[in-house]
Amino acid sequence: MRDNVKGGALTEVTFYILLALYSPKHGYAVMQFIEEKTGGRLSLGAGTLYGALNTLLKKGWIEPYGSSEGRKKEYHITSLGREAAQQERNRLNELVHEADGIMGGTE
Repeated sequence: MRDNVKGGALTEVTFYILLALYSPKHGYAVMQFIEEKTGGRLSLGAGTLYGALNTLLKKGWIEPYGSSEGRKKEYHITSLGREAAQQERNRLNELVHEADGIMGGTE
């Protein structure tokens, strides 16, 4: 996962996973959140999602939530993850601002 290398952009999937985990969710609920918020444009397979979750766990951007008993492990965003999401939000806002200046705003 090449997210936030030297202040670069997060992948869209990573950004949506972080947004989904502002409230605790298990993997399937994260997949549903992303599909709903993107109108079906993004649809993650289980392998892709769990690979991304493992990477985000290693980065310290998310952490397990509650008891890990049972099949459904829940996760939530950490302060590091919130910082990464906020940086991405700022980057996207700057991008839109520059585009509006060049293109003359929305039509």
